[in-house]
Amino acid sequence: MEEGIIVAAKDYIHDLFRGNSDGHDANHSIRVYQNACRIAEGYPESNPLVISLAALLHDVDDHKLFHTKNNENARAFLQCHRIENETVEFICEVINGVSFSRNKGKHPESVEGKIVQDADRLDAIGAIGIARTFAYGGEKGRSLESSLQHFSDKLLLLKDEMNTEEAKRIAEIRHVYMQGFLTEIYEEMES
Repeated sequence: MEEGIIVAAKDYIHDLFRGNSDGHDANHSIRVYQNACRIAEGYPESNPLVISLAALLHDVDDHKLFHTKNNENARAFLQCHRIENETVEFICEVINGVSFSRNKGKHPESVEGKIVQDADRLDAIGAIGIARTFAYGGEKGRSLESSLQHFSDKLLLLKDEMNTEEAKRIAEIRHVYMQGFLTEIYEEMES
């Protein structure tokens, strides 16, 4: 795999997300990339370049953050780095399969899509997921109760939506952690 483009993608997302404090920042994308690399170790047939770039670029056209269409930020980055058109399309297909709100109950067909979808969802749960939920809620001016509702609406569902065995294993641990947090916070709120 060409390390130069991975470094360039990391630099790109650091620049693009500079100043973002709602949990969809460069650090999130780096964690998704790291999760994806770990999961991909169990899938030697997968394409590491596609997985790496899709993971790093998965939020560069997120509808909550940008008013772009047809993955234009991701496409511009990939084309600027002379990625073949067929690979650009595949990466964009993987990216399009990541969003929970746009793909609820849907599972990607490609192993690369499954890996990146799982990698992103893993970063939404557990301790980091809890922190990101309240960072997003605070940035959007949401109440504590509204942020807590997000756990029922989405986060507690993710464990059962994982595609890969490694993600299922990690998700189980993070799910239990979230349940413990919710039990504790609701007890504290009622006392």
